[in-house]
Amino acid sequence: MRCNIRSIVMAYRLLRPLRRTLLSPLRSHSKTPVPHQQPSFSLRTYVTEMRKSAFEGNILRLLRNEIQYELDRSPPFQPVPEFNSFSVDERPGEQWIRLNKNFGENEEIKVEVTMFDGSVPVKKTGNLTTEEDVTLHITLIVDIFKGEGSKVLEFVCSAWPDSVEIQKVFMRGRDQMAGLPYTGPGFKELDDELQNSLYKFLEARGVNDDLAVFLHGFMKNKDKTEFIRWMGTVKSFIEKK
Repeated sequence: MRCNIRSIVMAYRLLRPLRRTLLSPLRSHSKTPVPHQQPSFSLRTYVTEMRKSAFEGNILRLLRNEIQYELDRSPPFQPVPEFNSFSVDERPGEQWIRLNKNFGENEEIKVEVTMFDGSVPVKKTGNLTTEEDVTLHITLIVDIFKGEGSKVLEFVCSAWPDSVEIQKVFMRGRDQMAGLPYTGPGFKELDDELQNSLYKFLEARGVNDDLAVFLHGFMKNKDKTEFIRWMGTVKSFIEKK
């Protein structure tokens, strides 16, 4: 029995250096990076970029189709630069336009006009309604100046498809930020004869029903032009690398 134990011990001592030699490459190998880890990271990046490219490509396709549809259906026309002695500043990319004219010897008239900023429903017989069953609204701010340094007579008006309606009339300084002016009573609270006289005052200066008709046509065209411009701007941004 003692002989067998001694033999085992001697054998272990002889094999221990060999075991250390055999295990050494395995231990050093386990400390080095696994070769396939880096390619796995690159693959994830590639897949992410491909998904991003496909997503953006779909947006660009939809924008191109929508732009072409609008151009084919009813392309916008080139806006006119003037109307009835008013010069028209189209203000590309903005939600309003400006009209200017001189009247008489010393009056300057400036009209700021919003794009469509409201609507009222049109009463229809029956239950069927469409998107066309509304009357669109435009706001006009009419400023009348008389000479350098004078105050401003301001009219706040509604432009309906075929008429102009006065909402407010008041005086203010040229600097709109200087205090809060008293704007007077509501226009419809004024004496009827005074209301009629103020309408004639504006009509003599070209702010009348014909201007309302012109502005509705102009803003309908501007609405389409700005929509197409907006889509083109978004498309250009996404295309940019």
